[in-house]
Amino acid sequence: VLGDCGLDFVFIDTEHIALDRSQVSWMCRTYAAMGLPPLVRTVSPSPYEATMVLDDGAAGVVAPYIEQAEQVQQLRGATKLRPLKGQRLNDALAGEPLPGDLANYAPGHNENNLLIVNIESVPAVENLDRILDVPGIDSVLIGPHDLSCNLGKPEQYDDPMFLKTAETIFAKARAKGIGAGIHAWGDTASQARFVNMGANLLIHKADITFFKNGIRDELAEIREKLGLQPGDTATGEVNI
Repeated sequence: VLGDCGLDFVFIDTEHIALDRSQVSWMCRTYAAMGLPPLVRTVSPSPYEATMVLDDGAAGVVAPYIEQAEQVQQLRGATKLRPLKGQRLNDALAGEPLPGDLANYAPGHNENNLLIVNIESVPAVENLDRILDVPGIDSVLIGPHDLSCNLGKPEQYDDPMFLKTAETIFAKARAKGIGAGIHAWGDTASQARFVNMGANLLIHKADITFFKNGIRDELAEIREKLGLQPGDTATGEVNI
């Protein structure tokens, strides 16, 4: 179904959805075979989880609830310096040159691994300049629900404070040549507004939302054309 929808990529969320590793791997391999790069949000901003989803076939890692540059540095090691681990990785993250042929091997080995970090709290916005200074970030991604709650404006996505904060995040990322996105649940007009504000990555709603809306809206339209009220036939019984 998704292969016929004109998508650029798919977003697989393991932070909020109960998916085990075998399911994630199957989904990644299937979507990749269809030409749809799978971006996987990990359960936590753990570098170990990042390496796992890349091993499972993810084209990119979305790390949730990033607030510190140090978190991004560890994720950089997991996504951009694979397969380094231990002291060798720590030395590389500290700026020590990679020895021998490893200096050429590591960038090529990891050139297709995307690193996307969720910005979804006031501390993250306050530390955004330092976060964006870490090499290797491909994009930031606003988590609007968490961010709106953190701002004291829960689910008030049209509030000037929320919109100004989102615009600031977009602008700072794009100014550094880093992508800027949002996972938004609004209508198409609100999505276009975010693009006009500076976003160049959109995750639009979710599969279950499209499924629910499609059933609800078309059944409501049929009932309206037949002159039925919304509750007239929704009895939970088969009445023929």
